[in-house]
Amino acid sequence: MGLVDLDRIRAAGRQLAGIARRTPVEHSRVLGEHCGGDVFFKCENLQRTGSFKLRGAYVRLSELDEEQRAAGVVAASAGNHAQGVALAASLLGIRATVFMPELAPLPKLTATRAYGADVRLCGAMLEEALAAAQEHANRTGAVFIHPYDHPDVVAGQGTVGLEILEQVPTVRTIVVPTGGGGLVAGIAAAVRSQQPQVRVLAVQAEQAAAWPVSLAAGKPVRITEMPTMADGIAVAEPGAVPFALVSELVSGVLTVSEEALSHALLLCLERTKLVVEPAGVAAVAALLEHPEQALAPTVAVLSGGNIDPLLLLQLIQHGMTSAGRYLSLRVRLPDRPGSLAGLLAKLGELSANVLDIEHSRISRALAVGEVEVEVSLETRGLEHRRHVVAELDAAGYAVIVNS
Repeated sequence: MGLVDLDRIRAAGRQLAGIARRTPVEHSRVLGEHCGGDVFFKCENLQRTGSFKLRGAYVRLSELDEEQRAAGVVAASAGNHAQGVALAASLLGIRATVFMPELAPLPKLTATRAYGADVRLCGAMLEEALAAAQEHANRTGAVFIHPYDHPDVVAGQGTVGLEILEQVPTVRTIVVPTGGGGLVAGIAAAVRSQQPQVRVLAVQAEQAAAWPVSLAAGKPVRITEMPTMADGIAVAEPGAVPFALVSELVSGVLTVSEEALSHALLLCLERTKLVVEPAGVAAVAALLEHPEQALAPTVAVLSGGNIDPLLLLQLIQHGMTSAGRYLSLRVRLPDRPGSLAGLLAKLGELSANVLDIEHSRISRALAVGEVEVEVSLETRGLEHRRHVVAELDAAGYAVIVNS
């Protein structure tokens, strides 16, 4: 396993004592019923800085010598790694500079500054921030702290695996959100060196999946398009250090749809009261889409919870729509008093809650004496949606379903 073995990960655990939280494990009844066996969440969304990234960042910075510490450190990140490096540097008394994309989420930007880092905005994409950070390192002598491609970082992330074995000693499957590979590589190294029968599965968004093609090629392969809401695992190319471990120790890579990510985020909010970002919920999405992969007991790692409230609102609405909790439809009515009131009364009988309504007489498709009403409804699920539409049709209403 090269430079990262169980002894190094245990040493990282000692370095993190009193620094990183031993995050809780929560049982998920609803996901367990879906998968046919016990499912637990390893809640790294409740870690300091809101993600697992502090573990690897602190271990990496702890290993710097006095000359390197005096030169300071530099990193590039859209959020979670930035916060991990910023807090670790603050705890160790090291000067930190962090380059972030100009459109980085405001809460992550604010938190990184609050942890004491000098934050510099650069470019629209993370690749530009990375280039700026590396140029800064070359020019100033600051140590570049890679988010995943370093043995110390992988060892730090591997402490999550040590905790899982202590908290769920009978675990048979561990499912891990995966970008560059540092977290899944560290967990696999920690777990399979002690319990080789445990399956460790990596999860990627299917629209940002560099690992399947890389493993097929036998080397890290770079992808160019990553249109996913799971920005925390949207990494163009796996790291070389994680690749060596993942190719040897990880049992497989699962990919998940954007719809599954939305459903998983909503499930965590509604059923477990946990706020998790889209990347952090990828393991839950994998179990929703691939329940047959969950040999129980299963642990799904919730890798982060740093989400912009505005994005959270959008994702809640999207997830509720996908789950059949919203219904948008258009109905043609006679243009006479009482028609709209009759429609609303019917919707009330059907227990459909009206969220928004628009009344229009202007459309080429309307006959003289007709109006069109566009109404948005809150429903109780897909079956209720179908029931509402069927009952309106049966009552003689001309209904066009928008979504």
